[in-house]
Amino acid sequence: MNRLAAETSPYLRQHADNPVDWYPWGEEAFARAKKDDKPVLLSVGYSACHWCHVMAHESFEDPDVAEVMNRLFVNVKVDREERPDVDSIYMQAVQAMTGHGGWPMTVFLAPDGRPFFGGTYFPKDDRPGTLGFLRLMEAIDDAWRNRRDTLDEQAGKLHELLGRSGGLAGGGGEGGDGLSSEVLARAHEGTRSQFDPRFGGFGGAPKFPQAMTLELLLRTYVRNQAPETLEMVTVSLDAMAAGGMYDQVGGGFHRYSTDEFWLVPHFEKMLYDQALLAGAYLHAYLVTGVPSYRRIVEETIGYVLRDLTHRSEAAFFSAEDADSEGVEGKFYVWSQEEIEEICGEDAAEVIRYFGVTPGGNFEDPHTGHRGNILHVVDRTAEAPPAVVRAVRKLFAAREKRVRPGLDDKVLLAWNALFLRVLAETAAALERDDWLEVARANARFLLEEMRNERGRLLRSWQEGRARHLAYAEDYAALLEALVTMAEVDDVAWLAEARAIADDLLRLFHDDAEGGFFTTGNDAEVLIVRPKDWQDNATPAENSLAANGLLRLAALTGESRYESAALEVLGALAPVMGEHPTAFAYLLGALERAVTTPLEVAIVGDAPDLRREVFGRLLPAAVAVSAPPDTGADVTPLLAARPLVEGRATAYVCERFSCKQPVTDPTALRTQLDEALAARRTS
Repeated sequence: MNRLAAETSPYLRQHADNPVDWYPWGEEAFARAKKDDKPVLLSVGYSACHWCHVMAHESFEDPDVAEVMNRLFVNVKVDREERPDVDSIYMQAVQAMTGHGGWPMTVFLAPDGRPFFGGTYFPKDDRPGTLGFLRLMEAIDDAWRNRRDTLDEQAGKLHELLGRSGGLAGGGGEGGDGLSSEVLARAHEGTRSQFDPRFGGFGGAPKFPQAMTLELLLRTYVRNQAPETLEMVTVSLDAMAAGGMYDQVGGGFHRYSTDEFWLVPHFEKMLYDQALLAGAYLHAYLVTGVPSYRRIVEETIGYVLRDLTHRSEAAFFSAEDADSEGVEGKFYVWSQEEIEEICGEDAAEVIRYFGVTPGGNFEDPHTGHRGNILHVVDRTAEAPPAVVRAVRKLFAAREKRVRPGLDDKVLLAWNALFLRVLAETAAALERDDWLEVARANARFLLEEMRNERGRLLRSWQEGRARHLAYAEDYAALLEALVTMAEVDDVAWLAEARAIADDLLRLFHDDAEGGFFTTGNDAEVLIVRPKDWQDNATPAENSLAANGLLRLAALTGESRYESAALEVLGALAPVMGEHPTAFAYLLGALERAVTTPLEVAIVGDAPDLRREVFGRLLPAAVAVSAPPDTGADVTPLLAARPLVEGRATAYVCERFSCKQPVTDPTALRTQLDEALAARRTS
């Protein structure tokens, strides 16, 4: 066993019995590299990464390859999910060198940490058009011994490039001057130009489920009521839910589709995808009332609570692998013979509905294992009773299979993303059981994922928490706690403010605005990165801008708003031109340029709450509380008496309120009028 055996990351521990003399990221590795005058071979991946497993089997488990690695380099293994700061820096370097990125990422560094060469997956031996890993390492060693000046010059240029990447020339100024709804209009046109009207989604294969873009379009539709806007959402959601991207048997979404029509996925399941997509389907249900969207939400959340939840803690695991028993997708695919045997008299209907064929529609390229990825042939058809019965049988049979590998580390940001949608869904669908899970998860994150000084930590695994939390973690938790304050108890606002204050203290760039990835108390890397663009998850600056604007709307404190406007001002020139890269941040822009809608409910009134939390209200905040409580944490609840002793709703804009109402129909009318005024303004 090498040094990785004691790590909290399942990905690192997967490499603990490699013959490679791995180091985790840290001072020990770089001190060894300086002492031995060797380059560092940095390998970055994550547990659910299919090609990471392929490279591990081909190279890192091979004694001959390991001998070369150990002789020529100091080898460092990093879990990108635990160390997004390290991953971000060196991914930028690889993209600058090669024009693309991905995982596994392989980077060669000088002993001072500066990169000089890198790439992604390398096969063990040469293939047509691809340099093999063995020959690459020998070439790097030769250059290190004989052409050191050239490598040092390359490292210097890359270091300079990386140092510039955190800055971004702004056009809006620190006060947000120049921000306008015109940026939102350009963003809408940009998404329309990328939309695939036949299969949904944006762009071609491989096709990622851009939940944040779909959320942006849903909010746009509430404003513009344009059928073509809603069509982009519904076509995409219907196609994804019908395809192999969605687990038709057990619920939940796979990572992305390798084709343009959502049939063949990469089979890993990530917690953050469940969070973001459940949110998109929830909001689509609230806007359209389509029952199948509610079903997808309930099945997706059900999957997480069933298969990605700690057995004794209210904590959510990170991911499930694509592979089981060394075969990609084996847990999820079916032969026609299996369908016929398990489903019995319902088999013919199941075969027709899910497009099952004798030859299957998927083959693992490494093992040749074939099978059928279940998909709904008619993507708008509801499952007939025979299929509903059969799916239960298929699920029971599948539970007896060897499950994919589980990444059981608990990441703060990803838990916070899921916490937010869990709480919002609990309120919208009136699921008190889910709200109780949300409360328990919020308590877990605030209590268990801290060090002795109260500093939040990034990663937890079976009682061990480590790695200082990043801006992404603080900002995602801020958003989740604001949501908990809205749908559960306004007392959560006290915790939200404390997190926001720490976010500003530890991560804010006082010189140029925005938020650094790492805190001012963190390990010093070759550069201090900033993450501007939304990717598979919202960027730290997008999360921070949204969370701070929501908090400002609830507390009336301008300092939170000012920090958010700095981010928006810096990115205003590019947001509208690249909407899918800034989809989550465009939600913050929407809040900034829209008069905030504020709703306060005083008293116990499920019917009034239903009117507020059972619909999509863009750029709004809402709270509810018993009479004469909550004014100490939000001015929205100050001087809000009951009317005639009945629970009362107050609809306000910038704390100036309409006539208070006690009837849900009157509340609905006021909310409708407020939204209509935004459409005409």
